[in-house]
Amino acid sequence: MINLHTLATDAALKTGEILLKYYKNAYEIHDKGYHNPVTTADHEADAFLKQFLLEATPDFGWLSEETIDSPERLDKEFVWIVDPLDGTKEFIEGVPHFVTSIGLVQNGIPILGVLYNPVSEELIRTDDAGVVWYQDQKAVLCQETALIDVGCLNSRSETRCGLWGTWASEFKELIPIGSVAYKLGLVAAGQQDFFVTLRPKNEWDVCAGHALLLALGGTMKTTTGAEISYNQTDTIIKPGMTGGNKNLVEAFISRFNARKGK
Repeated sequence: MINLHTLATDAALKTGEILLKYYKNAYEIHDKGYHNPVTTADHEADAFLKQFLLEATPDFGWLSEETIDSPERLDKEFVWIVDPLDGTKEFIEGVPHFVTSIGLVQNGIPILGVLYNPVSEELIRTDDAGVVWYQDQKAVLCQETALIDVGCLNSRSETRCGLWGTWASEFKELIPIGSVAYKLGLVAAGQQDFFVTLRPKNEWDVCAGHALLLALGGTMKTTTGAEISYNQTDTIIKPGMTGGNKNLVEAFISRFNARKGK
């Protein structure tokens, strides 16, 4: 019987080789929309992942940022939710904050997550025993309970837009990083404390990271406190989301809702 965690890990590592072939090299860049670039690397990585994963699991559904969506996935029990290159802007700028993100959901619940940064060779993954690994070490979530005692990974673009100015005093430190998936991975790996995005994200941005947090006993919810379910018709999760240990997540949601009412 196929080990899905091993399959996804192999897929992520092989995709990393594709991305490195283009990183700081020549490739084409196109705009999918306003400030939403896509590169040759995105497309080649996506084509590889789809073939590699679905060849081994032909009955599974597929949702990827770079594949035209099909409603067929909505009827599937298991669905791969993938972003071949999360952090395309960073990739283009030569900033090594991007990852391949591979998530698997069962009836909308994330059950598997693999994130791989090919530049730093950081691999964060679940296994079939329910353990989360960062490289060759078992990962442990930050256990702090007060927002003021933790560093918060937030968005570079949200910071540039001024969305985080009034939040600086709420945390020990704000740490802007581009890729949403990479931020979640660093928190799941125990390398950083906590994660928040104040803007909507797509399922493929956060599914793998969500699976990692759940496996660690952590959680991810919307900033207003709603549970997040995957393989939806509308793949955009609103209004934003927060992830880490359960105490920090609930503390942020409480603070967010209190501030929103002012």
